[in-house]
Amino acid sequence: MDFCKKAIIFDLDNTLYSWTPEFSDLLDRTMAQVVIDLGADVDFDTAVSLVKQSYAEFRDGGEIFHREYGIDKREFYDLYHKVKPVEKIIPYEWLPERLEKMDIDLYVLSYSSIEAMKKILKQLGLYEVFRDRFFSVEDFDILTKNESPEVYYMLCDKIGYKPEDCIFVDDSWSNLEIPKQIGMTTVRLYYKNNSARDKTYIDAAYKGLESFLDAFDEEYAKCPHKAGGGK
Repeated sequence: MDFCKKAIIFDLDNTLYSWTPEFSDLLDRTMAQVVIDLGADVDFDTAVSLVKQSYAEFRDGGEIFHREYGIDKREFYDLYHKVKPVEKIIPYEWLPERLEKMDIDLYVLSYSSIEAMKKILKQLGLYEVFRDRFFSVEDFDILTKNESPEVYYMLCDKIGYKPEDCIFVDDSWSNLEIPKQIGMTTVRLYYKNNSARDKTYIDAAYKGLESFLDAFDEEYAKCPHKAGGGK
């Protein structure tokens, strides 16, 4: 893998922090209540089960409800991110200082809404680290990261780098195929077993964020001095 790039673009959720089993279950339950509030004719336990099924099948906890229950995607997106329990996120205490020391441009692209991102980054102590460098899919009038390359091209145009200048880091393997297609170097983070080792569009996989940062720091130090954008 070539570490001599000019920018790293991080996903946010379950990338710059990790979902505990308790938090993951809370997100499923929050999403279940949202679809019920929006009119899905199911009881709460069934809704939770369908959220889990939807994520397993579509990598999107709301997709079944859009397809089978007529839940509007925009209404779902807005309400879910309005009530997302960001105050329950447990931050990496070591992360802000470590990112501040990195001599490469850092960005965030997230499925979370703009307002939710602000709350999450503040909860993580990373708001100042990424000030003016974090973007939601809704900044580009898109509500997904894995259906077309458009959002990635628009992001590159916004930050002033070509796709081949960038490393894209995400915990979800389904969000890495398109970045790879347009020329980005792709990194997947996993927390138990590397379930996507057969995905050829993933350039490298690391168990947790810290292991990626360790590898990056070691290899990036070997790059030519002007490889990175820097701050």
